[in-house]
Amino acid sequence: MFEDFTYIVSDDEVEFSAILSIEEESIDDKKKDKFPNTLPLLALKNTVLFPGIVIPITAGRDKSIQAINKAYKGNKYIGVISQKEINIEDPEQDDLYAIGTVARIVKVIKLPDGTITAILQGKRRFKLESLTQSHPILEGNVQYLAPEKADDSIEMAAIIDSIKDRASKIIQLSPHIPTEAGMMFNNISDKAYQVNFIASNLKLDVKNKQEILKLDSVFEKAQIVLEHMDNELKLLEVKDKIENKVRNDLEKQQRDYFLNQQLKTIQEELGQNPQAKEIEGFIKKAKDKKWSKEIDKVFQKELNKLKRSNPQSPEYGVLMNWTEIMLDLPWGEFTEDNFDLRKVKEVLDEDHFGLEKVKERILEHLAVLKLKGDMKAPILCLVGPPGVGKTSLGRSIATALQRQYIRMSLGGLHDESEIRGHRKTYIGAMPGRIIKSLRKAGSSNPVFILDEIDKVGKDFRGDPSSALLEVLDPEQNTTFYDNYLELEYDLSKVMFIATANSLNTIQPALLDRMEIIQVSGYSIEEKVEIAKRHLIPQSLEEHGVKAEQIIISDEVLEQVAQEYTKESGVRSLKRQIDGIIRHHARKIAMEEPYNIHLQSDYLKEVLGPKRYSNEWYQEQQVPGVAVGLAWTQVGGDILFIETSLSKGKGTLTLTGNLGDVMKESASTALSFIKANADKFGIQQETFEKTNIHIHVPEGAIPKDGPSAGITMMTAIVSAFTGKSLKSHVAMTGEITLRGKVLPVGGIKEKILAAKRSGLKEIILCKENKKHVDEIEPLYIKGLEFHYVESMEDVLKIALDIL
Repeated sequence: MFEDFTYIVSDDEVEFSAILSIEEESIDDKKKDKFPNTLPLLALKNTVLFPGIVIPITAGRDKSIQAINKAYKGNKYIGVISQKEINIEDPEQDDLYAIGTVARIVKVIKLPDGTITAILQGKRRFKLESLTQSHPILEGNVQYLAPEKADDSIEMAAIIDSIKDRASKIIQLSPHIPTEAGMMFNNISDKAYQVNFIASNLKLDVKNKQEILKLDSVFEKAQIVLEHMDNELKLLEVKDKIENKVRNDLEKQQRDYFLNQQLKTIQEELGQNPQAKEIEGFIKKAKDKKWSKEIDKVFQKELNKLKRSNPQSPEYGVLMNWTEIMLDLPWGEFTEDNFDLRKVKEVLDEDHFGLEKVKERILEHLAVLKLKGDMKAPILCLVGPPGVGKTSLGRSIATALQRQYIRMSLGGLHDESEIRGHRKTYIGAMPGRIIKSLRKAGSSNPVFILDEIDKVGKDFRGDPSSALLEVLDPEQNTTFYDNYLELEYDLSKVMFIATANSLNTIQPALLDRMEIIQVSGYSIEEKVEIAKRHLIPQSLEEHGVKAEQIIISDEVLEQVAQEYTKESGVRSLKRQIDGIIRHHARKIAMEEPYNIHLQSDYLKEVLGPKRYSNEWYQEQQVPGVAVGLAWTQVGGDILFIETSLSKGKGTLTLTGNLGDVMKESASTALSFIKANADKFGIQQETFEKTNIHIHVPEGAIPKDGPSAGITMMTAIVSAFTGKSLKSHVAMTGEITLRGKVLPVGGIKEKILAAKRSGLKEIILCKENKKHVDEIEPLYIKGLEFHYVESMEDVLKIALDIL
């Protein structure tokens, strides 16, 4: 009760507060007022107005505002009636209760937000007979009920006294209710008014208040009000009991704190300090640690600080964490390497097909370690396109060497403290991820994968790549300094293997500290073999299909790799194989007929029409079009160079989102052609009257690099001479003003891209022959290589001129 008692209104038709009437009149005196039989109606959502009660109402609905304004300008009487459901915005008669209260509008206040607040004084109850209109306002015919009058019986007096008694107790148990409320209630002399005042302020829903309003007998109203007051009083008593318990619990906690402090003092006197037992355990562990004298000296110093610290102080927790981390680190603890080199080779070959260079480097390291007994671990950096197995190779190496495996992703790393840790004086400080990983691994010679090292960020928090300089330098990582430990840790036995997609974004000083191993993309033959050995068995296990329930031939796998994927790795191939296995699994589960031997025509049903075709690359191109080979972060790709001539003043236009180096290659090619125009059968005057437009398709993709030089020059000569290039020919190489052809990189990826695209002949610089010789002959079978030294050699092969 009185939970909402106040002298102002706060919410829009949500919270209502009863205010005592200003007039010294009884409810019975209101019979002198003459009320109209037709009233504008104000529908309330959350409360009920009782006769004799004054409440402020803030109206927000247009109908409510118009009804109040109409009544205020007229006789100031308005019918106040409650809704049955609060979520109805436009109520009809069935949505309203039958009994309401006619009220006199004492005052209307307009608010800045367009709403109005009306002070309403309840006068007399009425019964709603019918609605005479519902737009623009609610208006209805009403029948007034007899005025409420309380008798002078002993029972009535007793129940009023009981109500006063309950009200007094409720006010005492509710500290937020002002004491004036009790005085105000006691000053009311009219019994009917007293009952209505209490009923209006009870914490009841609209339905229960409406039940009280419709009663004609004041005695019956008083009985129901008293019953609700008893329930509310019980609730307040329980609430008060809970609050007292909480208060006592807080006092108990404070008391326990002082007692614990006294107990601690007593335990110290008796030599029974529990913290001392923990410290004794630390001392025992420290004796077994294989750390240097310098580290032991620092540890003992910090341990003495811990002994002197108060367990309640913040410093105690910091020292305790530092001590636990120091004891958990594997100081001088190493796992024994597997020196059975044949077994190591078998494990590596079983887990990964190809990647011979990496495997050879690991075996070389183990061989030296076996002979010498001790050496610093190599710091390798595997560079190659996505999906070729760089990261998974690290786990295989750890398995083969029987070492612990740690992987730390550096992609998007911005904070230097992730590497070096925070100083332990900071709140929430912790060691860097290098030290935390070694603590988790439990040995000081794990295989540590630094994944995506080319994607390390840099901002105001520091430069993590600079922090990695110490980690990845064999001459420095014997004394790696972590800010949290404030000590040096030996990382020289850790085998760090970094992975990257590109070397361009790696800091030069960091790049210089690593041994770069290029991991090339896979040929079609390698992809088929990987699918048979790894991808299909893995997919069958993941989807619950048995090996004897589906057989995929090499021809089908080759078709999937060529027509449904275009990548250097095998991630997309794995997704396509998963799609085939899932489709097969559905047929098995639904007991539909299926063919165990997968046919080529089945691929179209499962994977849809083929996504990539080689026919475009194999067509006879028109004059001015040459096929080049490009290297991207996702492997090799085919690049068309298109040249168009038009009448003009000899301007050169380059389009296709080209970089500066590629634009310079085009200018160099044109200058060489102009200088040697007579050799190619081109008139010098032609250049002055002809505009040249060179375009490289797929303009949304940025392109740069010098390797398209000979392709651009061939395309320009083809356009001027009107001769088409031989079909099935692609080329790559840098050009000089003297017409020399220079070697370029990414040869294996470019050749594999040409093979995937169905090209037959490739023109390369003579110095790139050594790169071609490194490729397995089986994978380049059917390709013819032309090694050239000058542009004349290129034009003789491609255009059959000179």
